[in-house]
Amino acid sequence: MFRKMRRFKQQISEEECKKILKEEPRGVLSMLGDDGYPYGIPITHFYSEEDGKIYFHGAKVGHKIDAISKCDKVSFCVYDKGYRKEGDWALNIKSVVVFGRIKLITDEEMARKICTELCYKFTDDEEYIQKELENALKRVQCLELTIEHMTGKLVNES
Repeated sequence: MFRKMRRFKQQISEEECKKILKEEPRGVLSMLGDDGYPYGIPITHFYSEEDGKIYFHGAKVGHKIDAISKCDKVSFCVYDKGYRKEGDWALNIKSVVVFGRIKLITDEEMARKICTELCYKFTDDEEYIQKELENALKRVQCLELTIEHMTGKLVNES
């Protein structure tokens, strides 16, 4: 059903893919938007090693929620900061592309857990996190992406 990676010599392991999903805070979530146009948005995420799913949060209404309600198939792309070999100008970047199905989270405790984990990607200030949860949680819609296919690769941008 899913294509094999064409440039398989650049493919990275599943463990490396999971490491990137866990460590990098941002990616691009792509959906089927209005009138069949692709709709990709930059978004923060949390990868759960417990269940192997990716979680997001955002507004309860808007283009993203409308797109998901029409078609739950999405892709999500994340890439690392890259590195340069000594004396080389080009970055070596590892990227991960995930295909899967996304759904709305309706359980409030699960939403609290997701939002807390997302906050930890940016700060460990407990007071700030609790204040944010208290002020914003009721306005937030959390999403759960179940991974059906995942590939990653290392690319030198020269």
